[in-house]
Order: sequence, then C-alpha cells, then structure tokens
Amino acid sequence: MPREIPVTDGFPPSERTRVRRLPERGHYERADIYPVVDAALTCTVAYLLDGRPHATATAHWRDGDRLYWHGSAASRFLKSVVGTEVSVSIHLTDGIVLARSGFDSSFNYRSATLFGICEEITGEEKVIQLNAFVDKLVPGRSADLRSSTEQELKATTLLGMTITEASGKIRSGGVHDNPDDKHERVWAGVLGIETRFTELTPDDETPVLVEPADNIRRLLGTVI
Repeated sequence: MPREIPVTDGFPPSERTRVRRLPERGHYERADIYPVVDAALTCTVAYLLDGRPHATATAHWRDGDRLYWHGSAASRFLKSVVGTEVSVSIHLTDGIVLARSGFDSSFNYRSATLFGICEEITGEEKVIQLNAFVDKLVPGRSADLRSSTEQELKATTLLGMTITEASGKIRSGGVHDNPDDKHERVWAGVLGIETRFTELTPDDETPVLVEPADNIRRLLGTVI
C-alpha cells in the first residue's frame, strides 16, 4: 500500500496524481502547486478527440481553483473538450544539473499536472476572466485598454475548469553523484536557466509621445 501523504490545503494524491518515481519530490498542497501554475505563461492540454489522444499548447491563467484558457470560436480543439475531462501539464526548467556522469545528470524543474472537466464560459464571467488574462501578462493593463467589442467576444471561446485533482513535482539543489565519481576530473554543478522580460520594442503605429506605462516598465528584467 502507498504511504498516506497528509494534505492540509490541497489535493490528496490519487492513483493518477501520486508521484511514484522519486516520491520525495511530489507536492500536493496548493501553496506548492499554484505558484508553478501562475509562473508559467503556457500549458499543454491533453484530451481525446474522436477517440484519439491529442495535446495542445495554449496560454492559461488561474483564479482560485479555476483554470482558464481561450482561443478562436472556430477552434476544433476548444469545441471538442467542452464537457469532457482533460489533463493539463505545466513545466518550468530552472537549471541543468551537470553531474560527473551522464546517468546522474539531471534538471532542476518545477512541474504541475492538473485534472478537471471543461466548460464554456460566457456572460460577465467571460469578460472578467479575459481581462484577468491581460492582467496576468501585465498587471493592471486591462484598465488601460478599450473594452472588447461584442464581435470580439463572439469570436473568442473561453474555457474554464475547476481543478479537481492535482500534483506537483519539483527538483532543486545540486549534484547527487555516485560516490565513486567524486574524484573524476570534470566540472560538476548547476547551469542555471532563467526566462525574463528583456526589452521593449514599440509598434510602428505607436505615437512618438506615448511612453510605456509604469506597469510595463516594471516587468523589464523580471524573471518568470
């Protein structure tokens, strides 16, 4: 029998979310899983279409226990998953762990796997959540933009799901070499990886006198 893992505010591990390989890296608390979900700009949604497996990359955002993503109203993917259960995978790579052997080399990473049943979001919730997506990318930006038109809202499908099962898997730290390799004359350590906002390139249509708002400037150099 698998060891019971106490969860105070999260998702007790199920047969499909329990981390079996290196279980000490498994996380089931919201406080560990949701920062991974929020830090990532994109996720991969896995689903069945006509009885065959598919996986689609998309941008996402979270509000409480709800995950959202959107796309064109003509999207076959979005239409096909309404009312069905999907699996959402998120992965962030923080470094390459360079051990003294290929076998012991690894990655530092943060990952999350989420499950839930999709539903189409309409009405006021749709407007609120599409603005929330803009604000995830640049906090406060939705207030600077004009409101979406009815035609734009009609052309956009918004999906949401309540997260019913979830787990995270996180690896951090340094090299865990085989003791027999300690005297190998090869450099070992962690090659860090960062994703950050780098520069602002104005659109050709931007009037010369319009400067980027402070909420955009503050993102420069920020690590995702």
